[in-house]
Amino acid sequence: MDRVKSLITESVIKEYEENGAVCIRQLLNQDEIELIRQGIEENLLHPSSRFKIASREDDSGKFVEDFCTWETNPYYKQFIYQPPCAQVAALLMKSSISRLYHDHLLVKEANTQQITPWHQDQPYYNIDGQQTCSFWIPVDPVPRLSTLEFIPGSHRHSRWLMPRTFMNMEAKWFPEGTLDEIPNIDENRDAYPIIGWDIQPGDVVAFHMLTLHGARGTIGNENRRRVFSVRFLGDDVTHAPRTWMTSPDFSDLRDEIPSGAPMDHQRFPIIWKSSSF
Repeated sequence: MDRVKSLITESVIKEYEENGAVCIRQLLNQDEIELIRQGIEENLLHPSSRFKIASREDDSGKFVEDFCTWETNPYYKQFIYQPPCAQVAALLMKSSISRLYHDHLLVKEANTQQITPWHQDQPYYNIDGQQTCSFWIPVDPVPRLSTLEFIPGSHRHSRWLMPRTFMNMEAKWFPEGTLDEIPNIDENRDAYPIIGWDIQPGDVVAFHMLTLHGARGTIGNENRRRVFSVRFLGDDVTHAPRTWMTSPDFSDLRDEIPSGAPMDHQRFPIIWKSSSF
């Protein structure tokens, strides 16, 4: 489609490859933004069994999350299957396909203290591979102070860092000591080339699943921060079943997809395929 061709230039693809994160201004039109808004409200009205409150009881706001609801949420499903995100993901990943991995709801109400600690996404998952792309799509204006931030280039060299729970910093996935720890970036922010963007509805942030990222709370922000995230897999991604519960939990698929095989399953449909292959 013309919109994708005009916005996803070779320089944008190179930026994604080098930095592991890129902001694509006004990728989405008003109808697509409204579709996501409706999906988020439907999700909040009818949360799944995966829904969780990710902030403490004494927080002045609230942070909630939900996962993997696209199959029962008609607004999410329509958005995922229609252009442009799956095609954009394929171009950024340099992949012949975009396979849906999962959706993720993240809502921080105004004046939420809870941060999203610095982390990589892929160590929480049941996949191996380099061709990955996540979209972070706010439907509310997000100031630079409350936006998602990244350490550019941290996805390179395939270095995995220890995943921990966000509130209590527990190692519930890889055993303690088996992966390097994430440095304390917030205590020494000047030492890191942190990037992030103020966001308006229609803007989309795309990032690699190994790029270090995090976000502060919404203290001082009078608006809630409603975000829909959708994640895509490319040609080289394969199943890596774990002996522990991944986040989100796909343990029921351990015996359905062989280890090392493509994620060929009805829960991970191919949304876009290049006509060149």
